[in-house]
Amino acid sequence: MVTADALNAVPDEVRTGRLLLRRPDPADARALVGAVNASLPELQRWMHWAQHPMTEDASRENLRSAAEKFDTRENLRYHVWNASGTELIGSSGYHALNWLIPRGEIGYWIATPHTGRGYAREVAQALTDLALNTLRLRRLEIRCDPQNERSARIPAALGYTLDAHLVNDDVDPRDHMRLRDTLIFSKVQ
Repeated sequence: MVTADALNAVPDEVRTGRLLLRRPDPADARALVGAVNASLPELQRWMHWAQHPMTEDASRENLRSAAEKFDTRENLRYHVWNASGTELIGSSGYHALNWLIPRGEIGYWIATPHTGRGYAREVAQALTDLALNTLRLRRLEIRCDPQNERSARIPAALGYTLDAHLVNDDVDPRDHMRLRDTLIFSKVQ
């Protein structure tokens, strides 16, 4: 079971060598809209939530809810910014948290203009270190579609173990008549 100290240790900001990860804020609605909408063709292949362009009103509500869930430790989403905090380049965080075990899942996406620079790996490494060393999670997962080879390379590069290849585990985000598989990678302690 997680301690109150671990829950209190969740930082609002995490810095890596090149990036700033920051708690969601409704004031960032315009930046989120820009990053998501600039990346829709790529995001639509993998993300159920990215099937339509994002509006500022929807973004503001999304961020309000995300900030509330961050504060209650239900879901710890971080937005990925450049080091100076002036350009939103993606999002990551801990989802499917269960503080009784404690366990969680890291998800991530990087805006299309910023892909191919190792940012997703840098973010996943920082969040892995935080989860295992500070938050003391006992199980940490990364899940992805096996066809998303770029995403699947990240947990392998970070020393995660491939636990499962679930066949016909989900529907394709763009075509609910097609099924897709899910890879589950984990680190445990």
